[in-house]
Amino acid sequence: MKKGFSCLLIYIFLSGAGSAARAQSEKEMAEEYFKKDDCPKALTYYTALLKTGYEKAYLKNYTSCVIKTKSWNEGEQFFKKQIKNDAFNSAWYYMSWATMLNGQGKAQEAEKKNEQALSASGLRIDLKRDMAEEFRSTGQPEWAKNALMNGREISKRNDLFQLELASVYRDLNDPEKMIDELLSYGTRYQNIEVVQNMLQDFTKDEKEQILLEKVLYDKIQKFPNEGFYNELLIWYQIQKKDFYKAFIQERALDKRFKHNGTRLYNLAMLALQNEDYANAGAIFDHLVKEYPKGQLYPVARRMAIFSREEQVKNTYPVRREEVQKLLAQYQQLVDELGVNVKTVEALRNMATLNAFYLDDFKKAIEIMQIAIEGGKQEKMFVDKCKLDLGDIYLLQGEPWEASLLYSQVEKSQKDDLLGYEAKLRNAKLHYYKGDFALAKEVLDILKKATSREIANDANELGLLIMDNTGLDSNETAMKEYSAVELLLFQNKKYEAVDTLKHLYEKYQNHSLSDEILWLTAKTYMKLDSNQQAMTALKLLYSKYSVDILGDDALFAMAKLDQEKLNNKDEAMKLYQELMEKYPGSIYVAESRKRFRLLRGDVVN
Repeated sequence: MKKGFSCLLIYIFLSGAGSAARAQSEKEMAEEYFKKDDCPKALTYYTALLKTGYEKAYLKNYTSCVIKTKSWNEGEQFFKKQIKNDAFNSAWYYMSWATMLNGQGKAQEAEKKNEQALSASGLRIDLKRDMAEEFRSTGQPEWAKNALMNGREISKRNDLFQLELASVYRDLNDPEKMIDELLSYGTRYQNIEVVQNMLQDFTKDEKEQILLEKVLYDKIQKFPNEGFYNELLIWYQIQKKDFYKAFIQERALDKRFKHNGTRLYNLAMLALQNEDYANAGAIFDHLVKEYPKGQLYPVARRMAIFSREEQVKNTYPVRREEVQKLLAQYQQLVDELGVNVKTVEALRNMATLNAFYLDDFKKAIEIMQIAIEGGKQEKMFVDKCKLDLGDIYLLQGEPWEASLLYSQVEKSQKDDLLGYEAKLRNAKLHYYKGDFALAKEVLDILKKATSREIANDANELGLLIMDNTGLDSNETAMKEYSAVELLLFQNKKYEAVDTLKHLYEKYQNHSLSDEILWLTAKTYMKLDSNQQAMTALKLLYSKYSVDILGDDALFAMAKLDQEKLNNKDEAMKLYQELMEKYPGSIYVAESRKRFRLLRGDVVN
């Protein structure tokens, strides 16, 4: 008896194992024939597999093969049987039946099957979501909406599927409803990051952006106590780099929620990083006025002056009288607060302004020494000052003193970003002196620097050296070119531009010729000699449009026409040419933005 029972168990086990093996084999055969596009054979296996149990992938492949082979009758009979035998999954079979009917060109009948699919899904809310996802994946957003709305109706919850519906409304090109769903979700759950991420993906069209801004302003007026809308509007304006509008909103929040200027300070720093010096200065000025006794006052006061300093330094040509105004403002700050950790950065800025723009090296060094003494407790600050001192010595023609200071900082900040910066300055010093092998040796190390900016600068200078040395026995052209770069570092722009003109005449057939023209154009722009800059750029573009500086030259020409020469039509033409000719250029996004602005697309 025991022996017979054991045999029975073994038989059942082997039978089960055999069935599993056959099922696995059928699955593999089905997939193999499907991959080979042998649909008649694949249909046989998928039919058998689906009769034993529903699986979405099998049904999808089965339906695809029915359409490819036009096995309409076979498909219809199969769907009818499966709906009858597998009521739980009947919604999916109705959907696939609709797909087959669409493949036949029977759109109206397909609509009816989709309606039956929704009806068959019953009260299963999660199934509605899955069906909507499938409808979207097959390019049927209207039916995706129907499935989700059906789920809302059944559950009697209008807050259901808000993110899913936002995506569907995006597919349906209904931005108003899309935005409404996202904002409703955001205010309900206070999850601003999800809303921001989806809006970033969904509002790439300018009309959608304008609509979003309008809706947010309307919501703020209607619900003044709902901070979510202000937060989102500030985020949106920062994305557009419209720091003035962001300032207006942030100022209102600062007053209402008593942030004591902290968020305004962060916004001002962001504007500064994005080179919007005017608005950065305006925000810092506001902080100085509103919080004269607050903790942020000293730094806000200094940063307000620094923002104007950056504006002055980036407005060509730099005017000495404006630099002197900045120095007077810094001095007033130091006189008011004294020499201490809150004002040493102001002293450092005063020193570099005296050196770089007034050529008063003696005074610059004196002020820098006062700054070092005032901030001697902060090793990092002292080393930053040493780098600046090195630059000042290089300005007055003492490269060995400069190199000594750079090397001290390299050693002091060996594993820090400042140490890499010191190493880069030493590499540039070797380059200025014409010691290209040593410069290249240091630059190769810096290519692996943790800072992308330093690594990029090292790579760019390293490539320049590599591409333009070894072409003649004494590297004369490269040495003359690097000497011009030293002149520019020393702010001797007129001397530099005269030398560059001579270099181009001498080396027009050298590999450096495009670099010489590019540096000439940039120098003329810094002198506000825009017609001469345009002449150099046109020559560069006509001769080297297919080389690495082609898109740089074209973008610079367009900007000159737009910003300096008041030739908007020509600027539009050049921006369009850049977008068409250099689709992979880093300037494409900015060119598109500027082109649309000139065309009048953006409405504020």
